[in-house]
Amino acid sequence: MPPELTLTAAPAASTAPRLRSKRRWRVPVGIVLPAVVLGAIELAAWLGWSGSRALPPPSEVLRTLIGLGGQTLGLHLLASTGRVAAGFALGSGLALAAGSAVGLSQRVSAWLDPSVQGLRAIPSLAWVPLLLLWLGIDETPKIVLIAIGAFFPVYLGVASGFRGVDRKLVEVGRLFGFSRLALVRRVLLPAALPSVLTGLRNGLGLAWMFMVAAELIAASSGLGYLLTDGRETGRADIVLAAIALLALLGKLSDGAMRVLERRLLAWRDAFEPGP
Repeated sequence: MPPELTLTAAPAASTAPRLRSKRRWRVPVGIVLPAVVLGAIELAAWLGWSGSRALPPPSEVLRTLIGLGGQTLGLHLLASTGRVAAGFALGSGLALAAGSAVGLSQRVSAWLDPSVQGLRAIPSLAWVPLLLLWLGIDETPKIVLIAIGAFFPVYLGVASGFRGVDRKLVEVGRLFGFSRLALVRRVLLPAALPSVLTGLRNGLGLAWMFMVAAELIAASSGLGYLLTDGRETGRADIVLAAIALLALLGKLSDGAMRVLERRLLAWRDAFEPGP
């Protein structure tokens, strides 16, 4: 018996490093499609198939980014990132409180949820003139508009997460004698956490989208300002440069949320799709 155990254990130990090394050097296939599209646009511009004024090649967009200068570009990035961070913190904080109350109480849901669902149907740009009338043209209406965009997906994720908890889990918690607070902390919140984190990710994505609309409110800095400046001066390269930066920042922030999601949900034995 002992020799057989050593023979079966040795190959597993020798193959484990090779498996880890393969995962470490795996090429991220997600960059293949963007690289192909950018290469095709660059080739079409080089061959004269597309007008560089309407669709500048990626090399020209990169030169535009370099021409903006590190300090100027940094100020625009810092302004937009700060507004998104403030608006997302405000909107998601209110949504976590409201969604938890609605998800945990039928009475609160009957009073609050119909109004929230009605407000959710209002387009984002419809809030702009009202915020201008109420709050002026400084930073406050921009942050409030971003908070509005982040609020609704987080609210829906939290409320639906609590409502979707399996009733058998709640009954087991009551059999163990959990108080209402302990039941929320030890049963309801862990079970609802996947939906809550999904709502936070969606809210962060919408916060970046609403930021562009917010920076149309008399902004003098930010990526939304770059979009407006490129449109007014007829420079598609500036517009595309701002769009590329928005895509990059959105991807980085979503990646950070995914890392947080994996850590908080490390206990979950979820389905992993095959290749």
